[in-house]
Amino acid sequence: MARPKGGLGKGLSALIRTASTIERSAPAPSGPAEAAEARRDGRIDHIAISQIRPNPFQPRADFDQQALDELKASIKQKGIIQPVTVRRTAAGMYELISGERRIRAATELGLATIPSYVIEVKTDEEMLELALIENLQREHLNPIEIAISYQRLVHDVGLTAEDVARKVSKDRTTVVNFLRLLKLPEKIQFSLRKGDLTMGHARALVAISDEHVQLKLFDRIMKKGLNVRQVENLVRDVSKKSDVRTSKPRRATDSGVGSIEERIQQILGTRVKITMKEGGKGEIMAEFYSADDLERLFDLFLTIKG
Repeated sequence: MARPKGGLGKGLSALIRTASTIERSAPAPSGPAEAAEARRDGRIDHIAISQIRPNPFQPRADFDQQALDELKASIKQKGIIQPVTVRRTAAGMYELISGERRIRAATELGLATIPSYVIEVKTDEEMLELALIENLQREHLNPIEIAISYQRLVHDVGLTAEDVARKVSKDRTTVVNFLRLLKLPEKIQFSLRKGDLTMGHARALVAISDEHVQLKLFDRIMKKGLNVRQVENLVRDVSKKSDVRTSKPRRATDSGVGSIEERIQQILGTRVKITMKEGGKGEIMAEFYSADDLERLFDLFLTIKG
């Protein structure tokens, strides 16, 4: 997959400075001319909320009203401590990069302006990458919102799983595990969004390839309030029964298959499954999660061949 031109090309910290750093280096503008200069230099300025358009790349789909009310109470008491981040658009308007909850809270409180950090973002690809990474680092997203953000960074921006992991300061396995959540049925994803199901439950369920079985186990989790360990045991039992239907049971001499799977997974950096068949034959299945991921595996195989 070709990467769009005009990417960030630098770390997020080079573009987004902390509020304390900005405040030390940038005194508040005292007049219109100085305010305009501050906007050009990327300093904090108070901007009319009516001039700020919503973020078209907002990864957050669910806004908890209780959390919003708590934020409003905090703003009433202490003001807005962390400025929102915006970019300038045509006709003197601004587009929000991060701070949707702060904008909503300020609007509901009837505030006319909001402290804003203005930065230059030239392309939509750059805007998308910055908005997603900024939200991932600063906002409290649910697991599905995080997964969708990672997916958009891979599909829309053209990053690899390794690129995403590096930019959000996570390991590659964590990023891949979130991406796999998007394979779950919508009913289970919705429960993850609401917080009725935990990430641990979901990671256990995603190991099952049969959607019908996933939904049956999900209903059982909801009805009986099963914990993660109980679900993992159920999934293990289901997988064993599936193996019995498709092939003969593994012999005692095959007890090391699990450890071999783990070693291959560490080498390939992806989920691997080894299936033993009659006569000692079998197959090795390795998952990939994007065209870039497949290309990475192909390059790795070429290296092993060499």
